[in-house]
Amino acid sequence: MHISAKADYAMRALLELAREPSRPLTCEAIASSQEIPFRFLKSVVGELRRAGLVRSQRGCEGGYWLGRPAEDITLLDVTRAVDGELITLRGEPLAGLDYPGPATGLPHVWREVEAGAAAVLGGVTLTSLLTTGGTTATGATGATRTVGATERLAGRGAA
Repeated sequence: MHISAKADYAMRALLELAREPSRPLTCEAIASSQEIPFRFLKSVVGELRRAGLVRSQRGCEGGYWLGRPAEDITLLDVTRAVDGELITLRGEPLAGLDYPGPATGLPHVWREVEAGAAAVLGGVTLTSLLTTGGTTATGATGATRTVGATERLAGRGAA
């Protein structure tokens, strides 16, 4: 599994904006606060703007604001805005993946991994990260946890 630097930087930038919703922030301020390379952040913020997750204003009083309320932006929204597909195999989406013979069941496992990751990321909003650090009182993420083939396979151990 791989979390891209682009997705990580995008989430961190949006959290900075969510923390100060009453005033715009510049890319310079966000980059400095989060220790993100400025040029890379500028590119990422452009993608977030095109996805409607941030809005911008030019000028000396300008900068960036959230494009919608922090409670309506999930980590899944952010990941899809900057990376597209959540999980790919050799750059291709998992939807049409099909293997012959003994590997027939493997694509189903990969799709369950993707669904599980989407459930976790979709269950965490910017607001929840700011207020609880993304965890509940028990330390679990706010997303619903399901038991699927991946956990059944993991529970079998080495053969």
